[in-house]
Amino acid sequence: MADKTPKQHLAHIAEQMKDIDFVMLATHTKDGQIGHRPMSNNREVDYDGDSYYFTWDDCLMVKDIEKNPKVGLSLQGAPGSEGAPGIFIALEGKAEIVRDKAKFEDHWTKDLDSWFKDGIDTDGVAMIHVHATRCAYWDGEDEGDVRKPARHVAVVAHEAAEGGRHP
Repeated sequence: MADKTPKQHLAHIAEQMKDIDFVMLATHTKDGQIGHRPMSNNREVDYDGDSYYFTWDDCLMVKDIEKNPKVGLSLQGAPGSEGAPGIFIALEGKAEIVRDKAKFEDHWTKDLDSWFKDGIDTDGVAMIHVHATRCAYWDGEDEGDVRKPARHVAVVAHEAAEGGRHP
């Protein structure tokens, strides 16, 4: 809806992300292609434009991000009770690889222990921190586009009833 503030759009996205366990993380590969990998959202989201994912430090995804930090995330919510599609969320941003175990603690959940046997002390763990520069969503008749440059947040919102045009 056009009368939502940037904080309201982000709050709506954050609330919806709590029900979505997996995202697709897209990176630019070494030969210029786009690679997608599923990453767990861990359903513990206090979304403010930053996302955090854990992976192995020596994987291709980390190498892709180190060469080109521009990434995309896509999420899709479960269908509604009447069969309508769930929310669609598309995020664009810059990723950084974090290797500081002290920073892992703020984003670590017990569920990750099944992937990393020694928790944050597992050798070879890295955290991907995605700083969103744009968050777009489509949720029934409601859609929004939140742009978050370094110094400010600007929102362009549209309603599907107004032609369903996307910026």
